[in-house]
Amino acid sequence: MLVGAWLLLAPTLARAAEEAAAHGSEHGSSFPFWHAVNLALIVGVIFYFARNPIRTFMADRRGGIEHGIEAAQRELASAEQRLAECQQRLATLDREIEEIRRSVREQAEGERTRLLADARAAAERIRRDAAIAVEQEGRSARDKLRAEVAELAVRLAGDALERQVGDADHARLVDDFVGSIATPPRQS
Repeated sequence: MLVGAWLLLAPTLARAAEEAAAHGSEHGSSFPFWHAVNLALIVGVIFYFARNPIRTFMADRRGGIEHGIEAAQRELASAEQRLAECQQRLATLDREIEEIRRSVREQAEGERTRLLADARAAAERIRRDAAIAVEQEGRSARDKLRAEVAELAVRLAGDALERQVGDADHARLVDDFVGSIATPPRQS
């Protein structure tokens, strides 16, 4: 610090000496000396009183810079670690993508197989239901046809009986019917 003060004084002393030489020696040859002494005293007083605040400021500044350097080193280490993780993830990314593709293919194949099995089962149910419906419709048509044939046969038989049974046969049938109603049934 003292060297710094003398370095600050040197240009001032040189200038004072030049001025004294230019104006002549009105105040004597000691003029630059006293100016230098005054300046040295002022600088010394300033140095004495400003020494502790300057030291404190410089120590705080140094501590702040060291803390900033440490924080920057921690952040650099963290960034390098994240970079390494990203590079590792990037290196395994192709493998992960291939695994995802394989998994999706397997799922799609399983879904395809399941859908085909469901479709086959649905088609089989439809065939079975259609066969049952055809059989039921055939049975219903046969039953209707039998009923129509029976009705037609009864009508034809009735018509044939009406043509073949005359009034005398008709009267005899009525008498037999009335007689069977009037006679109580036999008990065995």
